[in-house]
Amino acid sequence: MEIQTLFDKKNLRRLLTLGVLIALFALYTAGNTKNPPGFYMDESATAYNAYLISRTGHGEFGPRFPLLVEWYTPPSTSYVNPVTIYLLAFFFRFVPPSVGAARMFAAFWMFSACLLLGVLANRLSGRKSIGIIVAGTALLTPWLFEESRLVWDAHFVPMSVMLFLLAAHGALKKETWGWREIVMLAGTLSLLTYGYFGGRVLAPLFALGLLFFATTRDRLFGIVKVWILYGLTLIPISIFAWRHPDTVANRFELATYMKRGVPWQDSVTEFIRRFLEDQGVIGLLQTGHPLPRHHVIEAGGVFYFATFFLAMVGLLIVVVCHRREPWWRFTLYGLAASIMPGAITYEPFHALRLLALPVFLLLMTVPALKWFLHREEKHTQRLVQNVEVLSFVYRPVRLAVLVFVLALTILEARRFQNIFRRYGPERGAFFDAPYKEAFGAAVAQPQRPIYLRDGFYGPSYIDGLWYATIEKRPRSQFIHLASEAEPPSGAIVLSSEQNCDKCEMIKRSGIYLVYRQK
Repeated sequence: MEIQTLFDKKNLRRLLTLGVLIALFALYTAGNTKNPPGFYMDESATAYNAYLISRTGHGEFGPRFPLLVEWYTPPSTSYVNPVTIYLLAFFFRFVPPSVGAARMFAAFWMFSACLLLGVLANRLSGRKSIGIIVAGTALLTPWLFEESRLVWDAHFVPMSVMLFLLAAHGALKKETWGWREIVMLAGTLSLLTYGYFGGRVLAPLFALGLLFFATTRDRLFGIVKVWILYGLTLIPISIFAWRHPDTVANRFELATYMKRGVPWQDSVTEFIRRFLEDQGVIGLLQTGHPLPRHHVIEAGGVFYFATFFLAMVGLLIVVVCHRREPWWRFTLYGLAASIMPGAITYEPFHALRLLALPVFLLLMTVPALKWFLHREEKHTQRLVQNVEVLSFVYRPVRLAVLVFVLALTILEARRFQNIFRRYGPERGAFFDAPYKEAFGAAVAQPQRPIYLRDGFYGPSYIDGLWYATIEKRPRSQFIHLASEAEPPSGAIVLSSEQNCDKCEMIKRSGIYLVYRQK
């Protein structure tokens, strides 16, 4: 009878937990179909190719179930990473394609990554309260919150980083690594590699960082096995790069200053400048990403001052008290390594390429929270012996400071949410929002097919194919015109040209035109 009662209590607790998580996710995703407004062409390309693969195995172009997915016609042709597209394709097997469904999919992975960060914080600290605080702070962090609403491969970075960190923490508990630990570590490194272009930089660095765990010969052998298995997972992309020598390298060439012919001294100097710029507090706390598509500029920084304070206290504690512990050495290393994908490219504080950075900053709050909440004096005395200035910080004072910091976090979160919901919907031009109105005007005309024409602003035709998919319109009703091709007389054209010649204007919506060719 007692066992049955205990079982019922556990089930009730699980149901309550599930209910709370569902409610939190509903709150987290509230309004994500209207903010951001519209659906940017890269989002349309991701969703459209995922839908095609879910039905036929083929993307817009290329072979069945490709390793890297080809999208856009020349001169905009690009190859994108498979992880997000294949996961979204699986999702579209069960859920009808729509903007709301695609955005919900993206938010789910970021939401889950934040929860996993709380799980890891709980394991590191041994306190559920710290896990809840860290997970809650992650969910409120503007950087992660804003990127969770964008449907492309970058939003999966925090999840893949968290899966690797959980695998690494689990492996660290064992002196001898079996195949389970080796496969988990190599698999998560591979997931990061194939998930985002920045992961091509992060994954090898994380693999190298495993040497911090090599405290015994058995672990060193285990790390070598991880490297070998991870190397084997790179064979497919290596073959792809050999067969398509320009496709993988070109995207990096366009983004980086490290080009062939540039003196290495110039590249090193620029790297140091960019690294210092990306790890500075200006972008983090004051400006955020400079492009409104990735960040509501009016909100200021992408990381809260209160959270940053906790992270810096945690950094101090790690350096003073835990610098000899393998896990925290790796965390310090990971904090620096997470800046690398942004530092090797042109743009200042590129939020997408730096998406591993907030994960490690939030992880740094764990030792700070543990110190603030610690009941015994041993930990405090250990810190006091090393940092004399903190000798007066007794527990009541520490608790008072922590309460203030958490209250400040809530106030900062409220301010950000107010600004995000006020100014976020005004970013329509950056998310192709006017295209939907133009598409509606085009399909309202009786003539078929409708000709999709690209202009100065890129391959907007993909928005037309995505909206046609949502509305279950036959693909045969839409023809994408080549760059130099002319539509036939009397045809309905949906275009992103700035102007049109020999046409009868039907609708102008933002930068998009709907007209009848004369």
